Amino acid sequence: MPELAAGGGFTLRPWRLSDLPLVDEASEDDYIPLITTVPSPYTEPAGVAFIERQWSRATTRAGYTFVIVTSDDRPVGQVGLWLRDLEQGRASLGYWVVKSARGQGAAVAAVDAVAGWALRDLRIPRLELWVEPWNTASVRTAERAGFRREGLLRGWQQVGDERRDMFMYALLNDEL
Repeated sequence: MPELAAGGGFTLRPWRLSDLPLVDEASEDDYIPLITTVPSPYTEPAGVAFIERQWSRATTRAGYTFVIVTSDDRPVGQVGLWLRDLEQGRASLGYWVVKSARGQGAAVAAVDAVAGWALRDLRIPRLELWVEPWNTASVRTAERAGFRREGLLRGWQQVGDERRDMFMYALLNDEL
């Protein structure tokens, strides 16, 4: 797992067991546990299992997950590059930032850094991400990182107990 420099003084690094407080804070969010594997309710064993899953993603070639860290080494979120569709020339990104750190540019810096790494260094032809239409902060993040909205996918993803619509965003290798 590489460590990546991101804009705004943020760094992306592999998960550590010392990041358990970040998992705990994320588990209290109304939305993050619905769209991720962040455990809710949080327990220390569940938090450790979450971090161990993040480690296994790179070893199994399922993807890469990074902790978003501030310049003073405070973990504030996660960004992941998922390689499930790599044989078709595409990968997807996902990201979240805990409530206490939102509005500081962490998500866009992280998405921009991972997208650049994936397109330039890994030479992935197409990156995709999906955003619920109501999530204006995530829409702004995707667009500021250079992703283009391609359409609305109706009933695309299970979120909690219901199927939800998602905006489809993509960034192509030659658009960097």
